[in-house]
Amino acid sequence: MGDSITKQQFKKEFEGKLARHFGRTAEESTKVQIFKAAALVVRDELAKTLISDRDAMFKESGREVHYLSMEFLIGRSLRNNAYNLGLFDIMQEVLSDYSICLSDVLEAEPDAALGNGGLGRLAACYFDAIANLHVGARGYSIRYENGVFKQRIVDGQQLELLDGWLDVGDVWTIPRIDDQQTVQFGGKVTETYENGQFKYTTEDAFLVQAIPYDMPVAAQDGSFVTSIRLWDAKSPDGLDMNLFSRGEYLKAVEQQSMAEVISKVLYPEDNHFEGKSLRLKQQYFLVSATVQSIVKKHKERYGTVLNFHEKNVVHINDTHPALVSPELMRVLMDDEGLSWDTAWNIVRSSVAYTNHTVMPEALERWPQNLVQSFLPRIWQILCEINERFCALLWEVFPGEFETISKMAIVADGEVRMANLCLASCFSVNGVSALHSEILKNALFHNFYKIEPLKFTNVTNGISHGRWLCQVNPGLVSLLKSSIGDGFVQDASKLKALEQYKDDAGFLDELRRVKRGNKERLAALIAAENNIAVDVDSLFDVQIKRLHEYKRQLLNVLHILDLYFQLKDRPDANMLPRTFIFAAKASPGYFTAKLIIRLIHSVAKLVNSDPVASQYIKVVFLQDYRVSLAEVIVPAAEISEQISIAGMEASGTGNMKLMINGAVTLGTMDGANVEIFESVGRENIFIFGFSSKEVDDLDRERSYDPLWYYNNVGGLSRILDRIRTGFSDGVDYSPLIQSLITGNFSDHYKVLGDFAAYKSAQAEVASVYQSEPDRFMRMSLMNIANSGVFSADRAIGEYAKRIWNVPFKG
Repeated sequence: MGDSITKQQFKKEFEGKLARHFGRTAEESTKVQIFKAAALVVRDELAKTLISDRDAMFKESGREVHYLSMEFLIGRSLRNNAYNLGLFDIMQEVLSDYSICLSDVLEAEPDAALGNGGLGRLAACYFDAIANLHVGARGYSIRYENGVFKQRIVDGQQLELLDGWLDVGDVWTIPRIDDQQTVQFGGKVTETYENGQFKYTTEDAFLVQAIPYDMPVAAQDGSFVTSIRLWDAKSPDGLDMNLFSRGEYLKAVEQQSMAEVISKVLYPEDNHFEGKSLRLKQQYFLVSATVQSIVKKHKERYGTVLNFHEKNVVHINDTHPALVSPELMRVLMDDEGLSWDTAWNIVRSSVAYTNHTVMPEALERWPQNLVQSFLPRIWQILCEINERFCALLWEVFPGEFETISKMAIVADGEVRMANLCLASCFSVNGVSALHSEILKNALFHNFYKIEPLKFTNVTNGISHGRWLCQVNPGLVSLLKSSIGDGFVQDASKLKALEQYKDDAGFLDELRRVKRGNKERLAALIAAENNIAVDVDSLFDVQIKRLHEYKRQLLNVLHILDLYFQLKDRPDANMLPRTFIFAAKASPGYFTAKLIIRLIHSVAKLVNSDPVASQYIKVVFLQDYRVSLAEVIVPAAEISEQISIAGMEASGTGNMKLMINGAVTLGTMDGANVEIFESVGRENIFIFGFSSKEVDDLDRERSYDPLWYYNNVGGLSRILDRIRTGFSDGVDYSPLIQSLITGNFSDHYKVLGDFAAYKSAQAEVASVYQSEPDRFMRMSLMNIANSGVFSADRAIGEYAKRIWNVPFKG
């Protein structure tokens, strides 16, 4: 792809963009202007291929995939797109001619933080893979003006700031004004009977215009470009000039503000009515705009909607876009005149669902009155779906009122979105082998008994092009010189690295690469946190969303245990370690935010202690985001994946760290199970309760955290120290209460797994300190066996087994 534009052409285009868009020369321009001009040149190249690939895609595929996700955690795009198009070196040379440092320009780009964590990052990786495999697919989400919040830490406390990425990042989105759609909220549904069929129309609805913007995504070799469509919410009427002229300024812009707030911010807090209503509006806005667009294009192409399910797959990424099923029913019946049975058959044959969590709060249950008020026609359709579905359930579970009530879509004053997905989708998949078994045997067991064949598993994968080839150039250079460059396009070829597992010289080279990455991260820590860390220490990393089930708290308890060991025995020959955290807590999640404060309190305690600080440093890097992960991941040596077994659906951070040579320290949870099977017991550190043991403890109500508090060495001292507090005066008694008092104390078995975790950490220290070549061999074996966790493999499975669409390779 890069052959289509030379250095001279790039330079001419670059200068032209600066002149036309900013009226500046390169010498006069700011870093942001330089970034935008370079990005526009790259975007033009993407757009050329996007147009030709879209035409070819429709002719060859025969079936198109529409992938709906409330999140796409894309991160920065300039390096990724330039790299994929083969323009990275050319761009660097052009900027160098003006004495402009490319790294400074790359830093000028904000992260497109259109996601909250693993779900959104997975969706972004999947579109890299969709492009790589030339799959006929398009992504759909919302063009949030403000993505996930910027996190600032002030006195150890998380503060949330707006993340207005569009001011600079909008350069990547291409408006498609000709395909805008109108979404209706509220109003009154009118029913009439015409020509032997009921007709439904909605009057006095509040209208919102959905304006589409396409963000191109290129294959790793630049051979194919697909896109993610982001819908922007606008009022169809804009400013009310009559009200404005009368001086009623607030009322004049009220309608406009009510419409545009839908795409204002990613995930409003839903612990109050306004937040719940806005989040529901966002979800319906996404699915309604998308379904209308898809059906319109399909009808233009084929002249009928009767074959919609033969030509389209609508895939919903987790439960958030579940309303796609009743919305597709609405469009097929109300707009296209199909009967219920015909429309329902089309929906049941074209909509697929990926479940990403067993957490109850993520399965989404909406208050009935909210759905009735904002989506009256959808409410009618939901009730009809529910009535028909419950009639079916009565045939399968006669007389089992409780079972049917739990499986119902509408019951007890709420609408259950996961149940809607299970009733209306032709395919339901989990995202790791363990997770999929939990769905079948526990969470959705009764649904599985009805339709076992539609349940399947597709283990998550990551974009090795981004998370290895781009973020770890030193490792890539070493790999190319030893096993060739085949792994760049096919991650399974990393397996050839195993031939070097006993080669001392190669292990030294691998160690050298890791040290270089650690030096880069250490420099960042010094600049951002003013903490000097020892690059010869073990870099122990836990980077992920802050949630109790992910158990950052368990990590902190162990750090305090090490601290007390050093206070008791200052002359102990302890392995120097740097514990690195990065995480955001949901703004309304009190306990998670308190754990962030605890990490900072412990960091202050340890880092300022003249003895402990010689062996332990604790670092919390603020504002965790994709671009920060790109620095942390290549430097990590221990990958903390310590969630309670049975809670993490899969994880993708574990895969990113693995492919960069970090060794997993974790429970048998999510994809850790498959990592264990891939690398072997000798190349991973596993500890803790199994998912079955956790289930048994919960079922038998036999878990007693007080027993662990009283009987596990060191625990009472650690917890009492936290309860007493630190020099910053923060009250941590709520954390202690959540662990050892009340009926649901220590729900995530932190205390129960502490001894096993401590033992595993001791094994980590022993191997790293006493058997350095063995540790590097473990690192090598993780890299070599990471190919199975490629997003290309995962998308190939979706394309073959669920979507039934052709794909490259």
